[in-house]
Amino acid sequence: MVEFGSITAVLFPILWMGALLSFILFQQRIQIWRSVAEVGKSLRKLESFKVEGRKHALDYVTGMSKAGLDVGPKLDKFLDYFTIMPVSLDPKGVVSKIEHLMNLSDERLKREIEIFSGNKDPVKVSIANNVIQAASALNLIYKIVRHFYILGKKTKNVYLMIQLQMIMPMIMEVSEAFSKAVEAIQKMQPIGDGIGPMIVGKMMLGTKKRIVANETIMAQTEMMGRKVYLLKAEGPGGSVGEIGTAIHNLLEGSKQKKKANVVVMIDAALKLEGEGTGDVAEGIGAAIGGIGVDRYKIEEVASKFGIPLYAIIIKQSMAEALSVMKKEIADSVDKATLILQRVIEEKTKKGDSVIIVGVGNTVGVSQ
Repeated sequence: MVEFGSITAVLFPILWMGALLSFILFQQRIQIWRSVAEVGKSLRKLESFKVEGRKHALDYVTGMSKAGLDVGPKLDKFLDYFTIMPVSLDPKGVVSKIEHLMNLSDERLKREIEIFSGNKDPVKVSIANNVIQAASALNLIYKIVRHFYILGKKTKNVYLMIQLQMIMPMIMEVSEAFSKAVEAIQKMQPIGDGIGPMIVGKMMLGTKKRIVANETIMAQTEMMGRKVYLLKAEGPGGSVGEIGTAIHNLLEGSKQKKKANVVVMIDAALKLEGEGTGDVAEGIGAAIGGIGVDRYKIEEVASKFGIPLYAIIIKQSMAEALSVMKKEIADSVDKATLILQRVIEEKTKKGDSVIIVGVGNTVGVSQ
């Protein structure tokens, strides 16, 4: 009679080798199944972000439109709206081409919103423009991820699926940020990116303002014996203005050779992991994001006249920059103002002129 222990001693190595061989033979397929499952779960979440973003955009545009108008089909058209960047094989003049296309795209969307909503209130049109652009970004992210997900499944490409799986956490973080932005902008609540305009807007209280560029205002005041020009996008609509054009016009249009001795720019900036939300830092250069047109104009005119550019940034994550402003970010106003005063005191003397710029989206931020 064969003992049980003897059978186990014979079968266990066979079963172990069989399991190992199966794992080796089906490792790639198992990895694909795992990647497909995880990416599929994230894709369903992205789809919910897209649907929710469209709903918020539709609710806002419907609320501002004339009764009885069906704005759904028009809205869906703009969720797939795109702009083709100019050719950059010859870089000469490419900045002006980009500026032309960006202005054309923005103006067209605003005019279309006015037409299909029947509402020409500039603040409501600006908010609708921001909401639609955020919803459009969610729609685009979902479609791109879906494309590579289907392509990976179709071709059984394990490397494509693994790469998609690896970058999904970052994609989800960006998508969540845009999802929060849609809701915050719809309610006209200040977002983290608006901290720059909020600081300068506070300094504008009680001053006379005038338009100096498209959706960009300026006020003149005095600080510590210096003549100060305050610049920001016009709120409370969701606008970033044309800061580059405003600074360029202010300096180039001056009758004197040098209209300003320094330019100080205040803006939100993405923090590194481990840094605190609302931390304030200072540096050199044009603190302004976007596609690069405004930065180019500011750097060009500043270098022409030899004007120093100083930057003050308030650190935050992308999600914090696009969602309702956190208390830690709002509390940075006093810290940034103290740094601003020190920079002006150290880098200028009494009688000098200073341009102070609040950079960012002015949704919910007036002046």
